[in-house]
Amino acid sequence: NTAELEALRLNLQVDGKGRNNWDDLAAGKEPTEPEAAPGKGAAIEVSGVDVSDTTITYSDKQSGDTFVLSGMTMQLGSLSGDGRPVPAKGSFSFDMQPAAISGNIELDTVASFDLDEGLVLLDGLTIAGVIEGIANSPTRLKFETDGVEVQTKDQRVALEPLDLTLLGIDLQADVEPFSYADSVQPNAAIKVDAFSPKSLMSLLDIEVPETADPAALSRVIIDAKLAVKTKLIELSDVTVKLDDTTLKGTLSVPRTSGGAYGFNLNADQIDLARYMEPSEAATGGGSGESVPVDIPVDLIRPLNARGDIRVAMATLGAMQFENVVLGLQAGNGRLRLHPITSELFGGRYNGDVRIDAAASVPVLSVDEKIEDVNLADLARAMYEKENITGTISGAFKLNGRGNNMAAVQQSLAGTMSFELRDGAYEGTDIWYELRRARALLKGGEAPTPELPPRTRFSSVNATGVVRDGVMRNDDLVAALPFMRITGSGNVDLPAATVDYNLTARVLERPDGLQGVSDEELEDFTEAVIPLKITGPLSSPSVKPDIEKLLRKQVEEEVKGRLLDKLLGGKKEAPPADDAAADDVAAEGEPEDAPEEESVEDQLKDKLKDLFD
Repeated sequence: NTAELEALRLNLQVDGKGRNNWDDLAAGKEPTEPEAAPGKGAAIEVSGVDVSDTTITYSDKQSGDTFVLSGMTMQLGSLSGDGRPVPAKGSFSFDMQPAAISGNIELDTVASFDLDEGLVLLDGLTIAGVIEGIANSPTRLKFETDGVEVQTKDQRVALEPLDLTLLGIDLQADVEPFSYADSVQPNAAIKVDAFSPKSLMSLLDIEVPETADPAALSRVIIDAKLAVKTKLIELSDVTVKLDDTTLKGTLSVPRTSGGAYGFNLNADQIDLARYMEPSEAATGGGSGESVPVDIPVDLIRPLNARGDIRVAMATLGAMQFENVVLGLQAGNGRLRLHPITSELFGGRYNGDVRIDAAASVPVLSVDEKIEDVNLADLARAMYEKENITGTISGAFKLNGRGNNMAAVQQSLAGTMSFELRDGAYEGTDIWYELRRARALLKGGEAPTPELPPRTRFSSVNATGVVRDGVMRNDDLVAALPFMRITGSGNVDLPAATVDYNLTARVLERPDGLQGVSDEELEDFTEAVIPLKITGPLSSPSVKPDIEKLLRKQVEEEVKGRLLDKLLGGKKEAPPADDAAADDVAAEGEPEDAPEEESVEDQLKDKLKDLFD
């Protein structure tokens, strides 16, 4: 006979105190042993089971969870306890609240039972259906395995290799036999077929980042060994192929709310520019104004992770980083990237970057050092310039506040220092510019320039204090083969511009100078020559301060002429100070003497001669 069950309504409840409504079903009854033939379990002989229109509801007022299985159907073939196969099919709808996950599921298998051995076999299990609530549109679920073996006496399960499809991702797993006596903690070797992270993010209603390379984040393949543990899921022997990058190592995913994600990965190479936001030229933007990069607070604040990544080669445009080590610690709204180390253009980089996003306005702080980095390669990569050679070392300890990088740069405060060694600045020959300025002032012929124009230096050192994004430097010292330059100025970091006032002193016996007259050399060794450095940081203008030179010369000439007239043409030493000169001038001149030009007028004349 076929056993039939129709329109069952089963309500299982747990109240606010943890009491359920099914414990009393067996209250007061002693368990009895079923009669059985000697040496054998109780016989089961049922020609079939047909369950239809059944609803089971489970509600837990302590947790607030509710699970409903409705429209349940089940058809079983002839049941027996001697291991004969039993075809089984079923279907049901489910609803989980407050998770708001629901769906329709169908299953198909052939079961067999050996009660004496405590063995249940499922031959060819298939579970398939559609689930709603885990993505922005219904997603297909499919679970298939060639067989399941349940040993009820040992409380162990063995699975044949299985295939799982969910969220458009196909996963294959070879699961080791595991116990279900306590918590289920299986181990498995898994393989995830190629899928698109961008498509997955779109399906999960995660904002899909626009990347400079539209093909970026389009292909991921995963191989790993998986171990489910009490507090986390461990992935070892991981191989992840992300686009053209291969990463290997370990990962861990927490199973508890306060747990942290963990990772230890090694990558072969990665082109970071592919994953950056596209440039305005690529997107057709024509405003000419760059959009500030936001601090990703929505990612940082909930993040709880620990780990490190090593990359053999990372590129960002023309920048090349080798043997990169990046450590990450994140929790409680704070992110720290430390250590950060890399080989960079023949030198080294070390960094410690922190972002505190716990407050309403994020705070960014950096403590960075570079050592012996090739200046020519760095300038070429950062500014596409070929105007400097040598090496650079420096230290930068800065912090700033803001919701985007533009605001952070405007508020930067801290200290900076740098040293340039054994190089040359191309495009400007300071020695030629000084000789040219002297010739203009003296009225002689300008020297012949040595091409290409170049200023060599053995060292340039500077330290400074940064406030509101501007570094103030009062101790710049540059050692050139034939002079020493000192001075002070500002570097506007957000605008990437410099403005320096310097003075140059030519050495008394400079080596390697040719074609310079004794008179010319004497003028330079006795003078303190003002210089100006202005313009963009990538290609500043380095020139003698002609205005200061002309003003000084004009003042001296005017004083000399006045003295000549007052002393009857006999040239005497100029007054000891400007006040004395003013007193002499105040005494007046003979009425028939020609009127002298003012300092400003003569300065204008000199400037006119210069630019004419």
